[in-house]
Amino acid sequence: MTETDSSPGHPGLHRPLALLLLLAGGVLSLPLAALFLDGDDTENWVLPAAAVAMAVFGAVVGTVLPGIAGPRASTGRGRLVGAAAGVAMVALGTLVFYLLLNG
Repeated sequence: MTETDSSPGHPGLHRPLALLLLLAGGVLSLPLAALFLDGDDTENWVLPAAAVAMAVFGAVVGTVLPGIAGPRASTGRGRLVGAAAGVAMVALGTLVFYLLLNG
């Protein structure tokens, strides 16, 4: 590792590790958002709140592990790809919960 490397570790492991973290977050974000927003006036905000929270979490993961965007990606690109992957994982988590509940 040189002084110009933005993150330590093996860059080839950034993408699988980041996707695993985002998948876990995407599956857990919907019930956590519902825990706080499940009321008569706020029940329509559960999915948007989960999506925003996962976009922020994905940007944080992309900052820490910029290799999610590719082996030589910048931190900014890692943030963007992480945020997009976070929102995609919320969609996947929502689909998993829908299939489990309506199976």
